[in-house]
Amino acid sequence: MATEHSFPEEKPRRTLIIVVAVIAAVVIGGFFYLLMRTTSAPNAPATLQGAIRQGSPEWDQYKSKILIDRPEATQSTTALGGFQMTLETTVRNFTGKTISGLEMRAAVLNSQGLALKDRTMVVIPTAKQGELLPTKTMHVIINVTGLRENDDRKGLFMDVTGFKLQ
Repeated sequence: MATEHSFPEEKPRRTLIIVVAVIAAVVIGGFFYLLMRTTSAPNAPATLQGAIRQGSPEWDQYKSKILIDRPEATQSTTALGGFQMTLETTVRNFTGKTISGLEMRAAVLNSQGLALKDRTMVVIPTAKQGELLPTKTMHVIINVTGLRENDDRKGLFMDVTGFKLQ
């Protein structure tokens, strides 16, 4: 009789174990979904706090004295199968002052001249480049990711979007 009585108790236990396992799987799956979503979410563009920007009187005075060579690019696939372009240029400081902060935008353009993808980045100050002295040059590299290999890529664009002077 003890064996007959143990079968009905095992069925509710088995059901309880299955329900707990399903709930645990949903919770763990949800945790990993949120973790992946927050790490893959696009970051807000980096901005240089307190920078001189377009529209200010100093912008018109100094922007024309920060010269940028024509950008060049290389393309590659990432380890995860994505596609990126690395845009490079040289920045020349003829402002007569030290540039202590520099923000630049790089974009890959389509045949209509519209940006397919772009990225804004603070290039000074960094660990590698603290400031740009007057009459000196600096090599700038900005990676633009999120492109597809079959995109209509026809042009490159790099420009200064903000700067700080000493």
